[in-house]
Amino acid sequence: MTLQEAIGQLFILGFEGSQPSNALEAFVRDLTPGGFILFGRNLGSPEEIAALTNALQTASSTPLFFAIDQEGGKVARLQAPFTRWPSAEVVGAAGSTELTTAIAASMGRELMTVGINMNMAPVLDVLTNPANPVMAGRSYDSDPHMVARHGIAFFRGLTAQGVIAVGKHFPGHGDTTVDSHVALPIVPHDLDRLSAAELVPFAAAISAGIPALMTAHLLIPVLDQELPATLSRRILTDLLRERMGFHGLVISDDLLMQGIADSTSPREAAVRFLEAGGDLMLICHDQAAQRQALLAVVEAVEIGRLSEARIRVSCDRIARVKAQYLHRRSTASAEEIRAIVGCDAHRRLIERLM
Repeated sequence: MTLQEAIGQLFILGFEGSQPSNALEAFVRDLTPGGFILFGRNLGSPEEIAALTNALQTASSTPLFFAIDQEGGKVARLQAPFTRWPSAEVVGAAGSTELTTAIAASMGRELMTVGINMNMAPVLDVLTNPANPVMAGRSYDSDPHMVARHGIAFFRGLTAQGVIAVGKHFPGHGDTTVDSHVALPIVPHDLDRLSAAELVPFAAAISAGIPALMTAHLLIPVLDQELPATLSRRILTDLLRERMGFHGLVISDDLLMQGIADSTSPREAAVRFLEAGGDLMLICHDQAAQRQALLAVVEAVEIGRLSEARIRVSCDRIARVKAQYLHRRSTASAEEIRAIVGCDAHRRLIERLM
């Protein structure tokens, strides 16, 4: 793998359209991305989603991550005929980690059937602020230990179906009053409070072996007075890697969200994220910004700001996760897809939960 191909592996990209095309397949071969993230604009029928993911996997020289935000409740990209899963809040209120695991496993079956192998879930944020505009309904509980138990149960359910779980949003978005999609939230707590609440579910998930965590665009002055968590070496390396012992994939939230983009261009954010200790950059739209960010990383290596060894460290982490999870599978038939997506067994599971 050349250096530029290796750098491409450090990106998960969004794209337009829901059908395979020559232009999209050329985009895969040109940028060699580590994977793609799917939104409503990419999602047709279950059979069409399977055809899309299969075509792009075939066009890629390396297995691709296909990621989606399928938490349940209001954050669920897959619509009918896929099962409409309840929110984390509803699942947490049921108080059964067995049910949480069963729901995640059933969700994972539907994802894998159409070629989606990575879920940007579970949410590990502790909802300690009822006025939080972005996390309402998305957190399992206001008790960090309950969030930890359900988050681990959810991760294990996905894993049982071969889906990569991505816990989010490190180091904790639960006590904010600003949506990081539109501005940079500030978390004013001291280290004792963070250790007793926000960090508890992440520490538990790390101990349980979760393969990936997503960063939050948050400013936490007690940890770093200048840089948001996504770009902070003090948070991603000193805290997450060294003190908390996380050796899995660190994935950024979308680098075009205003919590980052208001102060840092995609080019600079990509380089700073890698300097901080991150592995996989998420850029959900804007092909020009995606190309500029990739080129910025190439240029940073050429001028010595980033070392090639640093790139290879993240590539090795990505390769290990791909080797563990992304095995070439035969494409599901239309009959298999119809038998799994939105099936009666999944509806009965929801009825049992309720």
